[in-house]
Amino acid sequence: MACDLTQSPVVKWLFLLRRLPWGEVTLDGLERIGFRTLRMHRDREVVMGLVGRFWTLSGGILAIHPDEFVRFGAPGYAKAAFNFQLQPRGHRRTALTTETRIWCTSPRSKMLFGFYWAGIRPFSGLVRREWLRIVKRRAELKGAD
Repeated sequence: MACDLTQSPVVKWLFLLRRLPWGEVTLDGLERIGFRTLRMHRDREVVMGLVGRFWTLSGGILAIHPDEFVRFGAPGYAKAAFNFQLQPRGHRRTALTTETRIWCTSPRSKMLFGFYWAGIRPFSGLVRREWLRIVKRRAELKGAD
């Protein structure tokens, strides 16, 4: 929960390129830019969501309440949800996985998002891999204590 993506020069550069507000990039920091915690399950999983027009320069992020996320369906938007899930793998080992899902609210937003995603997909994956690397490094340092 506390791992900060600002530790990665790559992520910092990508956030600046996308003109995302910069600061501490933790899960709490993501909430400041529009992500919402949709589910927290006993230190095993966190699910974050965001609604916007990601293909626009501003991102068209809507400040919605987490309870509205599932019901939201106004045409012209996309809903993105991602998770981090912990799965015990024996003594002192845990697997951390992440998955992202997108749902577009209209055929036009699906088409626009498709063009956007074609360009952004490799960078989105890079951010996710960097995040997992930072979490791994932090866990290994704590485990060495």
